[in-house]
Amino acid sequence: MLLDAAREASAEAVGCRADELVFTSSGTRAVHSGVAGVLAARRRVGRHLIVSAVEHSSVLHAADAYEAEGGTVTQVTVGRSGAVNVAAYAEALRPDTALACLQSANHEVGTEQPVAEVAGVCREAGVPLLVDAAQSLGWGPVEGDWSVLTGSAHKWGGPSGVGLLVVRKGVRFAAQGPADERESGRAAGFENIPAIVAAAASLRAVRAEAAQEAVRLRELTERIRARVPRVVPDVEVVGDPVRRLPGIVTFSCLYVDGEALLHELDRAGFSVSSGSSCTSSTLTPSHVLKAMGVLSEGNVRVSLPFGTPAEDVERFLEVLPGAVAGVREKLGAPVTETVVRDDVLVVDSLGKLCPIPVIELAKVIGEVPVGGLVRVLADDEAARLDIPAWCEMRGQEYVGEEPAERGTAYMVRRVT
Repeated sequence: MLLDAAREASAEAVGCRADELVFTSSGTRAVHSGVAGVLAARRRVGRHLIVSAVEHSSVLHAADAYEAEGGTVTQVTVGRSGAVNVAAYAEALRPDTALACLQSANHEVGTEQPVAEVAGVCREAGVPLLVDAAQSLGWGPVEGDWSVLTGSAHKWGGPSGVGLLVVRKGVRFAAQGPADERESGRAAGFENIPAIVAAAASLRAVRAEAAQEAVRLRELTERIRARVPRVVPDVEVVGDPVRRLPGIVTFSCLYVDGEALLHELDRAGFSVSSGSSCTSSTLTPSHVLKAMGVLSEGNVRVSLPFGTPAEDVERFLEVLPGAVAGVREKLGAPVTETVVRDDVLVVDSLGKLCPIPVIELAKVIGEVPVGGLVRVLADDEAARLDIPAWCEMRGQEYVGEEPAERGTAYMVRRVT
């Protein structure tokens, strides 16, 4: 009875039938089961999968696994705001497309995707659309004629270890793995009844306050978006300024190590995240920021939970300038090895992690005449993203890459 009641409450919040929704052990499991189930059921149609370049890693990992098994995958690119172009999704559709995937909103920058429009395009082509709604489901149902939907309870404040998988009636689906009679055969294992009940109750609770809280949090994130560029020099606020989730705002600071900035803010009492190129776990740029073509170094993602007081935001804005300045001072002004070869200024940043190559570029760009070239030698993978992003922010021309004996040579032309 508890399980049935939780299912009905969750289905009402999602906007689907109760018999279309099953509970899984996590949002990631819901994604993997949803992708695999649709692809297996539509194998006769073809073995082509479409995803966007900014999907959650669970979707991209499922796509990688499918490609390793012989399927083909198309990644649809995004613009600088992080949103896909509907026409690009339509162009990616093929006669052998078995499934298309698109997140409802991005987990790193908050940009909302045109799900309803893409769902319409997919419906006309006879292709089911799977929507990863983990980030947005707490704010409201996903609009559009989607076919499959996934969610994760911890994203709306519920317990971890509970996911949702919704498969619309009429969508071909073949559950993978050993048969199990639980959850319509789509999620093996005994259901975690206490966690499922808590997940449904928390979803209902946050939805009851979502409309009012969204207005309040949007005002606070707008305050951050507007004030940060004024109080911190050389910063880029990323993500769509209008079509975005209420409580997420992301910005990147030039000449700052992301992890060092997070530690400074943590000491001041603020727990924020980073999609920075210098994250301690991978030391690689965020795939989302990379796909958007924006600055990855010194990245800060602020997520405002329900009930965040305005006073906390004001204190954050007071602390941030000093924290950024402190990190920049600690990085110092590295001694830059520069030589001139054939009228090209060469900056040797080999063996140095970002943001050092960008700092060294910024320090010498004024030494060449307008129209002159700077050749930056770097072997940190993040430089491939951060140097073009710096040029975009500073009004200089990024010419491109050139082969080098070690690392990569990045060519920059002085415009101003």
